[in-house]
Amino acid sequence: MKSLIEFLQRNVHWLVFLLLEGISLRLLVRSHSYQGSVYFTTANTIVGTLQSWVSQARAYTAYGAENQALEAENQRLRSQVHALLYIQRQRDIAADTLYTISPAGDSISHPLSLGEGDRGVRLFHTAPALVVGATLHKANNLLTINAGEADGVREQMGVVSSTGVVGIVYLTSRHYALVIPLLNTESQLSCRIKGSNSFGTLQWRHGDAEHSYVVGIPRHAEAKIGDRIETNGYSDIFPEGIPVGEVEAVNDGGDGMTYELTVRLSTDFSTLRNVSVLTDYSHAERRALEAQATENEDAQ
Repeated sequence: MKSLIEFLQRNVHWLVFLLLEGISLRLLVRSHSYQGSVYFTTANTIVGTLQSWVSQARAYTAYGAENQALEAENQRLRSQVHALLYIQRQRDIAADTLYTISPAGDSISHPLSLGEGDRGVRLFHTAPALVVGATLHKANNLLTINAGEADGVREQMGVVSSTGVVGIVYLTSRHYALVIPLLNTESQLSCRIKGSNSFGTLQWRHGDAEHSYVVGIPRHAEAKIGDRIETNGYSDIFPEGIPVGEVEAVNDGGDGMTYELTVRLSTDFSTLRNVSVLTDYSHAERRALEAQATENEDAQ
C-alpha cells in the first residue's frame, strides 16, 4: 500500500495530464461532427480488428469450419425452398411478390411491385459476414461484422441470418461495419402478420433479448398467438417475407383502436455468428424521390 501511494505521488503530474487529455478528446469528439466521425470510424476499425482476432480464436476451438459448412448447406436448402414457393405463388397470384435466394447463395431475386419500374424479376446480391462483436443488454446495442466498404457494404443496408432479420448497417469502415440490431431502442421495422395485409412497427424495449413488440396492428386484424411475423416489403431495405418472429401474446394497444403484439424474435442474438448483408437491394430511384419529398416538407 505504501509503495502504491509513493508511486502515485511520483507520477501524479502524468496522471493529471492523461485525465485532462481524455476529457479534452471527449469534448472534441462530442462537439465536432467531423472529428467525431473520424474517431468512430478509426475506433470501429481498431476494435473490429481486435474482436475479429478474439472471434477467430473462439471459432477455432468451437469448430468454426464445420459451422460455416453447415450454414452454407442451410442457405442452399433455403434457396430451393424459396424458389419453389416463388413458382407456386406466381402460378396462384398474378404480379405477387416474394424474395428467392439463388442456389449459389449469393443473390436473391425479387419481383418488382407495381410502380417501381420495369416488370420482371429484380436481382440483388448478398455479402457474407461474421459477427465479431456484440452487446445484448444495453438500451442501444450494436453488432460488429467483418464486412465493410471493400465488400460492397454501405450504410442503411439490411442484414439477415438463416433464421430472419438481424438489423440495419449503421456505420462502415474499409473491412468492418456496425449494425443496429433489432435489440436496439432506436430500431423500428415495418412488418406484417404472415398471410395478411395487417402490418405494424416492430419496437424493442430494453431488458429482454428474446422478445420485441409490434405496435399499430388494427383491431380488425385477426391476430392470434402462434402467428408468424415477417417483413412486409414497404421499405427498400428488406424484401417482403423475411421472418421476424412469432406472436406470443396479443395485448390492447392502449388507444382502443390497435393491438400490441408480443413477439419472440426468430433470431437468437446470443448465438448469432453467420449473417448476410443485402448489398444492392436499395432502390436508388425510390430513395431519391423520398429524399426530395422530405426536403420539400422541410422547406415549407
